[in-house]
Amino acid sequence: MKFPVIGEKYNPGDWKLYASHTEKEIKGFFGEFRFLSNFHVCHVVFENILFPSSEAAYMAAKTKDMGLRERFVLTNPKESKKLGRSIALRPNWDNLRLDVMFLIVYDKFYRNADIRQKLLKTGDKYLEETNHWKDMFYGVDYYSEIGENNLGKILMRVRSLFQ
Repeated sequence: MKFPVIGEKYNPGDWKLYASHTEKEIKGFFGEFRFLSNFHVCHVVFENILFPSSEAAYMAAKTKDMGLRERFVLTNPKESKKLGRSIALRPNWDNLRLDVMFLIVYDKFYRNADIRQKLLKTGDKYLEETNHWKDMFYGVDYYSEIGENNLGKILMRVRSLFQ
């Protein structure tokens, strides 16, 4: 039986209940593998703007409004996610989002040698963005075990380019 139970409030310190870090896989970007998360604070450049995280860069990329994009330069990952949910999406966003995420994740690891080395140390482990917030496009929902894991796939692709 998996724990915690559906409906229980998630506490940030409970990540060990959600994550599985083994010799073959990293499911859940928490603890020592937090650097794989878009919430990891590090420099990322997208379209010549420096952002404080890949989350901020990705949310800013959702709009073509440069004034709005600039707001993401000063936001932490949590604030970026919240702001990104409230903006009007740029035309054709659904067809662009995977390419944009790839560019941002690639830049994250290209620009930050310390976490690039950590990514390389994951070897050929399967990477999965297991989550409890029901993101089934970029991750896999912990409770249903359903999801496309696009962030994990992008991370593994980026890792292979640096190997």
